[in-house]
Amino acid sequence: MSKRSKPEQREPITKDAVLEHLAAHPGDTKRDLAKVFKLKGSDRQALKQILSELKDEGVIEQGRRKSYVTAGALPEVAVLEIFGEDPDGDLLGRPVEWKREEPPPSVLIVPGKDEPSRPLGRGERVLARIARSQDGLAPYEGRIIKRLGASAHRVLGVLSRHNGRAGIEPIDRKSRHNLMVEDRDLGGAREGELVIAEPVAGRAYGAPRARIVERLGSMNEPKAVSLIAIHAHGIPTDFPREAVEEAERAKPVTSLGGRTDLRSTPLITIDPEDARDHDDAVWAGPDADPSNRGGHIVIVAIADVAHYVTNGSALDREAEKRGNSVYFPDRVVPMLPEELSADLCSLRENEDRPCLAVKMIFDARGAKRRHEFVRGMMRSAARLTYQQAQAAFDGKPDQKTAALQDRVMRPLWAAYRTLSLARNERSPLDLDLP
Repeated sequence: MSKRSKPEQREPITKDAVLEHLAAHPGDTKRDLAKVFKLKGSDRQALKQILSELKDEGVIEQGRRKSYVTAGALPEVAVLEIFGEDPDGDLLGRPVEWKREEPPPSVLIVPGKDEPSRPLGRGERVLARIARSQDGLAPYEGRIIKRLGASAHRVLGVLSRHNGRAGIEPIDRKSRHNLMVEDRDLGGAREGELVIAEPVAGRAYGAPRARIVERLGSMNEPKAVSLIAIHAHGIPTDFPREAVEEAERAKPVTSLGGRTDLRSTPLITIDPEDARDHDDAVWAGPDADPSNRGGHIVIVAIADVAHYVTNGSALDREAEKRGNSVYFPDRVVPMLPEELSADLCSLRENEDRPCLAVKMIFDARGAKRRHEFVRGMMRSAARLTYQQAQAAFDGKPDQKTAALQDRVMRPLWAAYRTLSLARNERSPLDLDLP
């Protein structure tokens, strides 16, 4: 008669064991826990009881798919918003959904394998897979699954305090309600600062709640006026991802193709000192035609934007929506992403650029005799400021304009004086302002 073996004796499952496991493996379900602890029959009932008690005690929380995490821990997958960088320059995010009183934990952002090269910016949101961090720089790390873009519902306002409570007074007077901000959602902002906030679920003291996502500085700073104007007029400052990716894929034009070669013509750009992009260039010279004595040839060239912005593309749709670039004293909101506006479509000094140009012939009294348009390739001979150009015209060239005096500056000034004759005969409105 065979001897029956005794059933295997297991240590009873404990709360500490469950908590220790969930801390290392957040997001496990009851089935996962039963499998890990090899529970069967009545032992499963004991696990159910432990999970119920831990939930009642507020030690663990149950999320979607009936998964469990320790209280205050992040789920396995979450939507994160980029809010800053760590000391090494790596991006940090925080969960968009956070209902606890203490500040949300930081998440070190880890790019996904197929993530495009364009870097993420503050305020952008990503869907990320969350795991406990191993190096301790941040409590979690989040591996990007998908980019979600920026939040569309944002409010520009001034942080104020009334009876000790923080609130945001929206700049847009159409907003009927102030927004209340819990101290944990201030993001370090102080009273009187211009901030960008986004609404969050729930109400505080009867008013809608919000959390601050960006600090823009004191209302007394000059840039505040520009920021308020941008917000008040609904001027878009961010570009759709598709438009940015199209701009990033654009390549410099390296061959003439069917273009007219204007690279030997010393066209120059003249812009404000702080200009970041250079849209147009000019050149002028005397007309050698004996029948046009005292006449001038003038060429004006602009960047060939249409070479990069094709009909119906994402860039084209966004440019049509914006209509133009918007200039402020301290910034410009461009019509096209900076990859184009400040690079490939900017007529940079000593760099080949495709252009559209008009060649005009004027007589000695400034009347236009004829003109022609060309699609060309140019190379700016110099990037000048208004101050440099005026000083050169006044006979006080600097080191840069001195080399251009005879072949560029004097002929350009001579053409200007001739064109002024015809202009004065038209009696135009002439404004001379500081």
